[in-house]
Amino acid sequence: MPTPHGSRGGMAFGTEELRVLRRALALALHPGPAPAQDVQDCLRLAESVDEVTREGARLRTFLLADLARYRAALPGTAAGYLTLMEEALGAGHRPVPDDMAALRALRGNPVAAALLDRCETLVEQDVHMRLARHSVPASRTSPRMRSRTRLTALPGGKPAERPAGEPASRPAPETPPKERPIPTPGEVFPPKRKPSAPQPSPDGPARRLAAV
Repeated sequence: MPTPHGSRGGMAFGTEELRVLRRALALALHPGPAPAQDVQDCLRLAESVDEVTREGARLRTFLLADLARYRAALPGTAAGYLTLMEEALGAGHRPVPDDMAALRALRGNPVAAALLDRCETLVEQDVHMRLARHSVPASRTSPRMRSRTRLTALPGGKPAERPAGEPASRPAPETPPKERPIPTPGEVFPPKRKPSAPQPSPDGPARRLAAV
């Protein structure tokens, strides 16, 4: 069976390889008994893909080594460096700071200017991807974590440590209102004072004797 052809820009499959690949995908989607010939074809195709992948990695290593040599010999090797830079980007190379510095020094060349714009776009995409991987959406943080973030953002630095499980702040205890004492029945209905008995007049008996 023919093997897939590798190139610096990707991998090309022939008609026979595509037939085996479609059969392998069908077996993966609908598992079941497969003819022995199909199994052997799939195994050979997998081995061929692995070999092409390894060869592509070796070619990419040589390409980047040539690119570094041409970059170190600038500006006399500008034409060769720009050609290799374009091939490296097509093979998946991400520009490094040395590449950006070299292209900025050659920006008077139209090819270098176009490659510089392309590399700046790639660098910007890489930065956005790194930020997206390391950032945590605010909606996924817990209320306790958001509260601690606000505390550490205040002047004074790190908040005072507290035992684990203890809430950040405790509400002040409420003072119960003072209750008025319940009046007793004696206070509501005071007892009536009895009238005092009349005192006998001192001249009463003498007056009665005189009348007799």
